[in-house]
Amino acid sequence: MTSFCPEIWPEDTTPAIELDCQDCGLYQQGTRMIWGEGNPKAPIMVILDNPGAREDREGNTMVCGTRQTLQQAVHEVGLSKDQIYVTYILKRRPVRAYDKEQTRDICMHRHLDEQLKLQKPALILCLGNVAVQSFFENTEVDVKSLRGSWHEVKGYQTTVAYHPLAIRRRPNLYTLFLEDFTFVADKLVNNKYTF
Repeated sequence: MTSFCPEIWPEDTTPAIELDCQDCGLYQQGTRMIWGEGNPKAPIMVILDNPGAREDREGNTMVCGTRQTLQQAVHEVGLSKDQIYVTYILKRRPVRAYDKEQTRDICMHRHLDEQLKLQKPALILCLGNVAVQSFFENTEVDVKSLRGSWHEVKGYQTTVAYHPLAIRRRPNLYTLFLEDFTFVADKLVNNKYTF
């Protein structure tokens, strides 16, 4: 295995028609829109709540803690970055308070549903309770009760794992995080999904 070194994965270009989208209210109180990262044709789509920082305050590119933890798990279970596409419920990182429920609902149906129709991933991995509850459209579900099994959501084979920031705060969860990525990698191999 090659040694792990975090990197900035290529950013997927936001469709021009969406760049100035103001439907969700984050246009004036969020960062620039980030559509996704990695390979848009990848068999595995990872869904997070919102983008982390890609640039520091001076505008230099950086790998935030969320990306580093996620990339390390991808590496350790033997997946490649070409097999992963990362996207978000919210396409902008909020910088001020916002109406969480309404904003997530708008973004889920305006942006993510369209991505799914276009990209048709073989497998979906939701990271963290916010992404899980939004994608499953159920505020009662959580990672702890859903992890380790496959669920059909919106017609897609979907599983869940803890959010990378939760792993960084509670390193004892990293073993479970690796189990969940192994679970996805095994499904990919056993079903011979191609891209």
